Amino acid sequence: MNEPRKPNPTFRIAIFIVVVVLLVLATLLYNAITEKREYERDNPEPAAASAPANTTAASAAAASQ
Repeated sequence: MNEPRKPNPTFRIAIFIVVVVLLVLATLLYNAITEKREYERDNPEPAAASAPANTTAASAAAASQ
């Protein structure tokens, strides 16, 4: 009668490759976020650096009125 279908090994390999690539991307993203947080903790941005940006936005808003 009908012979049982043979499993396709190519499909399994393709799934394995996709899973490995996703794991590598997740690891890279996790390491990048961790390193960024560690860098920002070790090198805090001075408060004076963000002050001119806020005053410029405030002065531009006041000038438009």
